[in-house]
Amino acid sequence: MRVVLDTNIIVDVLERREDFFDDSYAILKFAAEDKLDACTPAGSIADIYYILRKSRKSSAAAQNAIATLIQLVRVCDTAATDIADALTLGIADFEDAILAATARREKAEYIITRNERDFDRSPVPAASPSDFVAQNSLARRAKREPYDEERPST
Repeated sequence: MRVVLDTNIIVDVLERREDFFDDSYAILKFAAEDKLDACTPAGSIADIYYILRKSRKSSAAAQNAIATLIQLVRVCDTAATDIADALTLGIADFEDAILAATARREKAEYIITRNERDFDRSPVPAASPSDFVAQNSLARRAKREPYDEERPST
């Protein structure tokens, strides 16, 4: 399954944001285990670097975190067609519109974000990390644990 990650999901993990860490971490873990084809737009990497450099007060620490991140998550390019497409989507936040347009071009099944309402007009549905993890954990469990009817003892 292919998904596009919003910046907030990655920052939740890298900054260990207590209220959001577990489910966002699970998303990155799925990607690391090749259970998920996760990408984030190149522009998001610049935003993540900026946030990390400020919080860690170190360019080297931010660069190391980015180097690790790109081993787990594919960086998808933002094309000129994505910018043109974003202008037509009617999404108020232009950065979110670009992410939605990129997700469509990438043929993503979901955008994973904590700001689902920001993607109401997105051509690709948005899911919160907790909803996505719950939905996909149940699906995997169902594949491993098929329903067994109780058989009467003889």
